[in-house]
Amino acid sequence: MAISYEQGSSSTPLLAETIGSNLEKTVSRFGDREALVAIHQSIRLTYNEFNKLVDDLALGLLNEGFTKGDRIGIWSPNRYEWAIVQYATAKIGVILVNINPAYRTFELEYVLDQSGCSAIFAMTSFKTSDYSLMINEVKERLPGLRRVFLFEDSSYSDLLVSGAKGDREQLRSILNQLDFDDPINIQYTSGTTGFPKGATLSHHNILNNGYFVGETCKYTEFDSVVIPVPYYHCFGMVMGNLACTSHGSKMIIPSFAFEPKAALSAVTTETATSLYGVPTMFIAELADPTFGDYDLSSLRTGIMAGSPCPVEVMKQVVSKMNMSQVTICYGMTETSPVSTQTKVDDEIEKRVGSVGRVLPHLEVKVVDSDGHCVERGVPGEFLTRGYSVMLGYWNDSKKTTEAIDPARWMHTGDLAIMDEDGFLNIVGRAKDMIIRGGENIYPREIEEFLYSHPDIMDVSVIGIPDPVYGEVVMAWITLKEGANLTQKDIHDYCEGKIAHYKVPKVIKFVSEFPMTVTGKVQKYVMRQQAIAELGLAPS
Repeated sequence: MAISYEQGSSSTPLLAETIGSNLEKTVSRFGDREALVAIHQSIRLTYNEFNKLVDDLALGLLNEGFTKGDRIGIWSPNRYEWAIVQYATAKIGVILVNINPAYRTFELEYVLDQSGCSAIFAMTSFKTSDYSLMINEVKERLPGLRRVFLFEDSSYSDLLVSGAKGDREQLRSILNQLDFDDPINIQYTSGTTGFPKGATLSHHNILNNGYFVGETCKYTEFDSVVIPVPYYHCFGMVMGNLACTSHGSKMIIPSFAFEPKAALSAVTTETATSLYGVPTMFIAELADPTFGDYDLSSLRTGIMAGSPCPVEVMKQVVSKMNMSQVTICYGMTETSPVSTQTKVDDEIEKRVGSVGRVLPHLEVKVVDSDGHCVERGVPGEFLTRGYSVMLGYWNDSKKTTEAIDPARWMHTGDLAIMDEDGFLNIVGRAKDMIIRGGENIYPREIEEFLYSHPDIMDVSVIGIPDPVYGEVVMAWITLKEGANLTQKDIHDYCEGKIAHYKVPKVIKFVSEFPMTVTGKVQKYVMRQQAIAELGLAPS
């Protein structure tokens, strides 16, 4: 039996250039084509117009004294200025620090201080978040934070005016001096314990990852991609923006934050060919009462990623949303982010039932607790190595060493199974695996089974403490509109179809799950709530 190891051989070479240089090439080829549409801001920019704004902002920052290696934060939901800042900082070697829009003052102060940000771009406010007020609150404790640029006032527009008068040749000279291995982006991972860690990524990391994700989706200058996923995360700024700009495709922002109707409407009005989302987003779109009002016939591909993708949901995306070439991606922030992806021409069973095969120029393997490769078909921890692995956690060598071993393998903490063809299936997080009386139970398997019930819209399975078995299975379930199920109904549905020890002992019907901003289910929060509500002692 073969071992669980694969490498992504490819005749297409890695891009040996910086993000700014790559953008310049695209502009020279497709300058008059549309680059960016922000529907909620009534903005349409060609690649020439987009690049001019990028250059104006880059020169404005140079005029303010910012130079290569400085860190500048960005704290905002999706808007066209976010993309301008992303590429402008890349052109002058300034490291962009992505800040989660859901953060509050404690978290904001931590990331600004830990990364050493000397400036921050922000939206004034959004929904319940008064960003300018919170920045002012922490600024007095951060002497290194010398400038605040708000998108809605003159602090931002003045930068553009200043830069428009700048010397383009100076910018070209700086761009030519940058190296593709330079750090250019810090993304803070949402740790479940302790402080978030700043994954430090280079031009080489994220430009190539965006490029090869786009290659796998077969993007060209004729594609247009609806991006409702957050820009502060790799899904939006790498798989979205960089995949588009490296191919001359069009970026479409439907709204500040995800709204099912806005995403569906964007596909219709822009005749988009690709749509992105995490599983919960696609579930919400499919369940929207007005779903049938939108013309999705222009779609051919897209990406579902961010958390395990339910097979039943994938089947509906293919059949009801016309996304016959939809792909699934798997990865993590620390790997820029994608390590594996299904191909548009993979067999449908593989595209809906796996996270694909290793991307070009990367290696993956599945190992046991001793670090040895397991045989194919056997679960173990997923490891990846190659150009995509981060430079390290910003100013945290200890955490970096814990995550990346001496051979430069990134330890993901995810449990995976590799089949005989090299396709991988994620069966859960190592820490989420349920051990019931010595039996290893993978929540993903139970979730996939319960998704097959016609009245269940979404499900998330966790382990909860039990005095006899150590842990037992609990399922959180959201029902489709009008459905009414009981715990007995669920048990009856499971009877004779899955092993008795996998049948959820406790079931909770809810309207929603605890989520991160990127749409990932927070299972540790669910576990904490269950322990408190059921009066259980932690195992």
